[in-house]
Amino acid sequence: MRCKAGCWKGVSVMELRVLNYFLAIAREKNITKAAQSLHVTQPTLSRQIAQLEDELGVKLLNRSSHNITLTEEGMILKRRAQEILSLADKTKRDFLYREENLAGEISIGSGEFLSSRILAERIAAFRAKHPGVRFELYSGNGENVEERIERGLLDLGLISEPVDIRKYEFVPTGEKEVWGAWVREDSWLAGHQAVHPEDLVGYPVITSSTGISQSTVERWMGEYKSRMERAAKGNLLYNMAMLAQADLGAVLGIRLNCSYEGLKFIPLEPVLETYTALVWKKEQIFSPAAAAFLESIKRHLVPRPSDGEGAGGRE
Repeated sequence: MRCKAGCWKGVSVMELRVLNYFLAIAREKNITKAAQSLHVTQPTLSRQIAQLEDELGVKLLNRSSHNITLTEEGMILKRRAQEILSLADKTKRDFLYREENLAGEISIGSGEFLSSRILAERIAAFRAKHPGVRFELYSGNGENVEERIERGLLDLGLISEPVDIRKYEFVPTGEKEVWGAWVREDSWLAGHQAVHPEDLVGYPVITSSTGISQSTVERWMGEYKSRMERAAKGNLLYNMAMLAQADLGAVLGIRLNCSYEGLKFIPLEPVLETYTALVWKKEQIFSPAAAAFLESIKRHLVPRPSDGEGAGGRE
């Protein structure tokens, strides 16, 4: 974006109120409807958006007699505005009642793991002591969670090891995540006690879209990885399970405390196990509530001696 004098990429003089105005127009695709939803006059709204475009030095809206669409620059601002307003709202919630009882909101991201049970138990135990604290959970794969941690939208994240120790501090959960294949009950694989790499040669598979998960599967496939037929990728098991139910192929993933109608989980052989860790950004400054919760987690997630092999880092 171009920038007029007196602003840093338009951000330093841009008011949160105006960003809310812009998002309302993007949502309603109509100035009149947006003005009504914001309880301001149409001329006021039009003037504010015109000033915003002038401040940024770009055209944000394509106006027609029927509706309004966003320009390419408008799409960029929409994404940035959503992030800015989300972070501003989170910051305000973090410091509510700071000087009275421990309160605020803690944002945590997590993939789909058995170890999510441990996280849920710690959240419940912490909130029993501090009812003024609320939690916001974001579900996604490791890459999604790390991205949101980097943007300041999450305080903590539960992800697969290894952890990038250049960017994150972490505490291992010590929970083993056992990998296997989710296959249809009428598949010839369903009769196996275990699935071997050679069993999947020519058999369509559905894998996680994350780089770590893909490399984990490829290492396990070994000499057969070049003959693996990847039919689809996904980031959450539920959607991938639906593909398996539709007979697209076998899902390669971890065993969870759940079941899917018509599908059977068969462990991999050689055994494939991974571990998880709760991570946070290095030099992170936490709200009082988040700092207290993290200390509680550290006290309860002391790695057992047998967990040493699972804990690791990417350098």
